[in-house]
Amino acid sequence: MISTKIHGYLDYIMGATLMFFPLLFKIPEGAASTILIVLGAGVIIYSLITDYELGLFKILAMKTHLMMDLLGGALLIISPWLFGFADETFWPFVILGLLEVGASLMTRREPSYDANPQHQAGH
Repeated sequence: MISTKIHGYLDYIMGATLMFFPLLFKIPEGAASTILIVLGAGVIIYSLITDYELGLFKILAMKTHLMMDLLGGALLIISPWLFGFADETFWPFVILGLLEVGASLMTRREPSYDANPQHQAGH
């Protein structure tokens, strides 16, 4: 199992990767690049508010965060066909989506109590 702390690092890396992917790999403007940028920004935003070691505001439960990862990964996988750009590109979406789904399924559902003192206080 992946610890929630390691998952947090992966979240910020994935968010940045999704956001900068269109620039680095010349994804054409339109639905493909918009989906990557919006999902990347979303990952960073909900990571910042997740109740885990690397969350800044600790509002969102880890279980909810992982469900959002799972749904976002699934959206990445199907988006080339759903939004009609599979003829242009689809492998990056499938690979990044599978990584997102895999991370959501292999991560512990609760942060470590030692690393997250809010849990000890009953918050």
